Amino acid sequence: MTYDLYIGDRSFSSWSLRGWLMLRAFGLPYRVHTVGLYAGTMAQDLADMPLTRLVPVLKTPEGHVLQDTLAMAETLAERHPDAGLWPADPAARAFARWITAEMHSGFGALREACAMNLRHGWAGFAPSAAVQADVARIEDLWSSARARFGAEGPWLFGSYSLADVFYAPIAARLAGYGLPISATAQAYVEAHLADTAFRQWRAMGETVAYAPMPYRVDAQEVPWPGPVMSGAHLGEGPSVNEVCPYSGDPVTHFLALNGTTYGFCNAFCRDKTLADPGAWPAFLELAGIS
Repeated sequence: MTYDLYIGDRSFSSWSLRGWLMLRAFGLPYRVHTVGLYAGTMAQDLADMPLTRLVPVLKTPEGHVLQDTLAMAETLAERHPDAGLWPADPAARAFARWITAEMHSGFGALREACAMNLRHGWAGFAPSAAVQADVARIEDLWSSARARFGAEGPWLFGSYSLADVFYAPIAARLAGYGLPISATAQAYVEAHLADTAFRQWRAMGETVAYAPMPYRVDAQEVPWPGPVMSGAHLGEGPSVNEVCPYSGDPVTHFLALNGTTYGFCNAFCRDKTLADPGAWPAFLELAGIS
């Protein structure tokens, strides 16, 4: 019983990130299909699912098709009541739905001025008054959730929930554009940036090259502000492992880290690891890195 998820480019498609996180973070089985959001083939790639015109698109194991992340979230919560997608406490759940819906329909100034870009950050970006107002509202919602319901963990309601799924791209925008926020909000942003699933999504996006890079702004490009494990580079076999740490298939592509060569079953497995070796527990185990 596996879901099929159709996504756009990982580095830039904030809606796709939300769709993927709501499956990945709660352990729901899925297959990913990448459509040509920036390559211009999206309509063709979604042609067998009438009425769909945006990503992500979710197809249930029974073949039901959903577009729109809020519809996907409620459908998954309904189908998997024990997966913990929403907070268990009724008051927390009600507030989580409120702030999730507000994110889904709001913050237009921030979203228009600060497109999600996970390839790098910006220094010297000057937010408009409208963007600053959006950020202030987001901070109010976050601080209220954390104060009322977040004592048991780093997330808005303690444990990770759909509210965090929906605010992950907002956290990426605040970090990437260097927008000034409170220490409490910054800690929440950093929880997202350090999250293994988020780091994996970002690393997979790094495997695709763009020329020119989308979403240029009038600011200085700087390195991505979140944690990234560096030091890996392309290598040549033989490797210390005979099978890929992810698929178990024979190795054909190689990278080197700390003087040791590791093998992978294809270029994608190698390149996502090359982008951020620390994002992949299976690789870290292979490399003996704790």
